[in-house]
Amino acid sequence: MAERKLRILVGKPGLDGHDRGAKIIARAFRDEGFEVIYTGLHQTPEQIVAAAIQEDVDCIGLSILSGAHNTLLPRVCQLLQEKSAADIKVFGGGVIPEDDIPGLKAAGICEIFTPGTSTEAIAAWVRENVPPRV
Repeated sequence: MAERKLRILVGKPGLDGHDRGAKIIARAFRDEGFEVIYTGLHQTPEQIVAAAIQEDVDCIGLSILSGAHNTLLPRVCQLLQEKSAADIKVFGGGVIPEDDIPGLKAAGICEIFTPGTSTEAIAAWVRENVPPRV
C-alpha cells in the first residue's frame, strides 16, 4: 500500500492581494510530492480553518504580506484549538519583522519563513516537522 502524501493547505489570509509567493510555494510543495490545496486570495481565518478541516490537511502554510500577521496568524491557531484540530500544524511566511516572530511562535505558529528562504528549505522543514495526521 502506498504511503499517504502529506496534505498542505496554502492560505492567503486578509486583504493582501499579492499571491505570487503563495502560488510559488504551492507549486514547489506539489513538485516535492505533497498534496496541496490553495485557498486563493482574501480568505478569513475562519474560511482557512474550515477548509483545512474539510480537506483533512496535515498542516497549513500561511502567506502574508499585509502587515496583519500578528492578528490573522494567531487567529488561525485559536480557531484550530476551538475546533479540536490543534494537531494541524501552522507555519507562515512573508514580510514579517524578526521582532514579531517570538510572539507568533508563542501563539502557536510552528515556524516563520522570511523573504529569501528557499522553497527547498521550506519543504525540508515540512518533511522534518510535520508528521501525517492519523
